[in-house]
Parts: sequence; C-alpha cells; structure tokens
Amino acid sequence: MTILDKIIAFKKQEVAKIKAEVAVKKLVESPNFKRQPISLKKSLLEPYSTGIIAEFKRQSPSKGIINDKVTITEVTNGYLDANVAAQSILTDTSFFGGTMADLMEARVINQQKPILRKDFIVDGFQIVEAKAIGADAVLLIATCLTAEQLKNYGQLATDLGLEVLYEIHTQEDLDKIGDLDNKIIGINNRNLKTFEVDLEHSINLASQIPDTVVKVSESGISDPRIITGLKEHGFHGFLIGENFMKMDNPGQACQEFIDQIR
Repeated sequence: MTILDKIIAFKKQEVAKIKAEVAVKKLVESPNFKRQPISLKKSLLEPYSTGIIAEFKRQSPSKGIINDKVTITEVTNGYLDANVAAQSILTDTSFFGGTMADLMEARVINQQKPILRKDFIVDGFQIVEAKAIGADAVLLIATCLTAEQLKNYGQLATDLGLEVLYEIHTQEDLDKIGDLDNKIIGINNRNLKTFEVDLEHSINLASQIPDTVVKVSESGISDPRIITGLKEHGFHGFLIGENFMKMDNPGQACQEFIDQIR
C-alpha cells in the first residue's frame, strides 16, 4: 500500500464521518457561499502575473514537519506583499497538518487573490465545503479518481462558480480528463507513489497538452531559473510550497524568488 493509497482510504472515512455530522444545507447557508469567487485562470493569465501559486504547508508525509512556527496570517500577508498570482492552502489535517480554519483565516486577509483548496477530494461534499470556507478553486487529482468522478466533480465545482486545477502525473491521468479545452491542468513533478521529483516529467507531458489549456507545474521548483525554462514550454502557473515554507519567513523567501524571475 502506497502513501497515497493510505491517504485516500483515510480520507474516505474522514469525509463519511463529517457528512454524517454536517448537513449540506448548513454549508450552503454559510456567508462565504454567497461571495463571488476570484478566477484562478484569469490571475495566471494576466499580462504581468508572476504565475506563482504560493502554498501554505506545515508538513508532508515525505518530509515530516516543514514549518510549524509561522502563522497563516503572517504567511498570507507575506505572499500578498510578494504579489503572488494565487495562494494554495492545504486543508488535510492528518497527513499535512492543515485545517479548513487555515483557509477561512486566509480568506479574511486575502480578498484580492484566488485561493486554491489543496486536499484529496474523494466526495462532492468536499467541493461544497470548499465553497463554504471561501475557496475559489479546488484540486482534483486524476490518479485518485475515475474519469466519471473527474467529470462529475468538475461539473459540480463549475456549477458552484469554482474553478478546478486538474492534477496529472501520467499520460493515463491526462486521458481520464477527456476534453481538455480551456481547463487548468497541473502536472505534478512529484510521483505521488514514490514521492520522487522529476522536472523533465512536466516538460515531456506538457507537449501532449493543447495550447488552449492553462498549464501549471507543481512540486520541486526551487530555482527561479527553472521558471524561465518552464515558461518556454508553455507553462503559466508554478505551484511552490516547500521551497518557501522551509524558511523562517516564507513571505520574504517568496518575494526574493519572484524578484529573481523578472
């Protein structure tokens, strides 16, 4: 059983428990449900966009504790000062040390940039939940879902006004998504089964994706020069977490990184 298999099995149990305790009606009645989401796609495609989707991540199964000292308030303000294109927040507690409260807290501060809810979505309930806590976009990991689930969850998100970052790691994942036109596709450089990182992987897979797609490179980006190279291969977005979060001041690290791109 891989780490990913363990996470998904645990997540299914966790969501079933929450569904039994929280009514969808209650989520729909939450104040955030009425807000107009900010477009992730638009933010990534703006002429002077940094393209950086900066992540708040306390820990990971492969690295253990990354940074449990900084607060979501400090990091959100730092990322906004650095002019990130978007913010990604892990809401998985058991494996990544995140919470939905992190995203809600960031939303209060961050009214101008899109927020991606980063979690392992295994049920449509979590998409409704994402809208209720103030997210603008959700992550759908193709490796963990069937083609039918990807279609249904993607449609549900769209119906709620949320955008979707479809994450792939293989050609098989890409094939599952079907119609790629105008979607946001994230290519994860980290193999979710072995947790090894290979940047060439993004470039090889990108050549299989049409230009109508907004391409995002995820994981293992630690050098600003890599961004320049990825842009040449048609990438618009760059999801970076660990590289910033491992520093004492993630916002400052993000600012220094962005300064070197331009």
